[in-house]
Amino acid sequence: MSPSAPSPSRARPWPLVAAAVTCLISFAAFWVAQRVAHVNMLDVMVYRAEAETLRAGGDLYAMRATSANLAMTYPPFAAVLFLPLTLVGVPLMRTLSTAGNLLLVLALVRLSLQLVRPALAAPGRRADLWRTTLWVAAVVVWCEPVWTTLRYGQINLLVAVAVLWDFTRREGSRWAGLGIGLATAVKLTPGLFVVLLLVAGLLLWRRDRGMNEWLRTAFTATGVFLATTLAMVVALPTDSRTFWTRTLFETGRVGHAEETANQSLSGVLARLMHTDAPGLWWLAAAVLLGGSAMVLAIRAAVRGDRAVAVVITAVTALMVSPISWSHHWVWCVPLLILLYDRATRAWLTTGAVALAFASFALWWVPHDPGRPELDQNAGQMLLSAVYPLTATALFAAYALAVWRTRRPEAPEELREAAAVREPQAVAKE
Repeated sequence: MSPSAPSPSRARPWPLVAAAVTCLISFAAFWVAQRVAHVNMLDVMVYRAEAETLRAGGDLYAMRATSANLAMTYPPFAAVLFLPLTLVGVPLMRTLSTAGNLLLVLALVRLSLQLVRPALAAPGRRADLWRTTLWVAAVVVWCEPVWTTLRYGQINLLVAVAVLWDFTRREGSRWAGLGIGLATAVKLTPGLFVVLLLVAGLLLWRRDRGMNEWLRTAFTATGVFLATTLAMVVALPTDSRTFWTRTLFETGRVGHAEETANQSLSGVLARLMHTDAPGLWWLAAAVLLGGSAMVLAIRAAVRGDRAVAVVITAVTALMVSPISWSHHWVWCVPLLILLYDRATRAWLTTGAVALAFASFALWWVPHDPGRPELDQNAGQMLLSAVYPLTATALFAAYALAVWRTRRPEAPEELREAAAVREPQAVAKE
């Protein structure tokens, strides 16, 4: 070795340092950009008002907060979760919310990488894992769902991290299911992951005639959700009764279905039909697409491809929910990582999907309290459906790939390649 050449032990830390510095600069620029944009962090102010109402013994679901007159839409447990927000002043709360969400971006990327490439979590690969995490986080923080999550001070990143934490636990972990159970107790939609766990677990139990980690995680998640919900029934009986018998079914309480920010099937159909109530058309579309997508997710789970199963389930939940605001789509982060790892033309496919989530295209159409979305033209409808259209195209492409590999006349090498690519443990390792 040349005397001037650095030794491996001395050279090795520099890639990690470079990634850390780049991520820090990106996050700092992001923070400045949000301040320059005068973000209002509206939702975190609503969370604080919910906690203050709880402390004062008021009616959680009669509460209205901020100049937008926003109401509480989550189960009562969420108000308990938000109690720490009342312990500091508003300026400090906003600062802590932004800092906490930026840390959650790192956690989301790290767990997504572990989900897609489990080998990166091995003790000897931790430096590689953190280096990749920092590089990816420096980029994805600028995508629209993450930007909007921090703009409003939303909890989407926390929910996604809680779910992914469960799916990246070591096999046999007694804690797996805790995150999904608590996330469901806060926002309900993560409950679709329990469906994935339960159905996949039952199919594996039928095949292997024994308990498996999918069933154990499903039981733990269900138990945590029920225990938390019942605890709220005891502690907050009036608010619990109001939510579970009335508020849960008031979808209009969240917002108008046709708003461009609503990136679900319901929003697409509302804008397409020029109505705020797509009704049975939405229900039929949700059942058809949601059922088909969950079949793909469960198939992937049974075949050992956890990453595909989790990402499909997450995107399905966003698609079939009556309201999925654009900031709920922070699940684009694990989706992009999965595409880069698995897609045939990785750079092309991942770049195209990344462009959809980084373009802010849905905000290029008229949107204001006058509800101009009810009168969109064809071009505006396409722009305001950018996330559902992207997800539908990916579902169709994946379903086609599955069908091609299962055809009897499919080339043997194609079936063998699919068999190798599907299990997450060997993806590109």
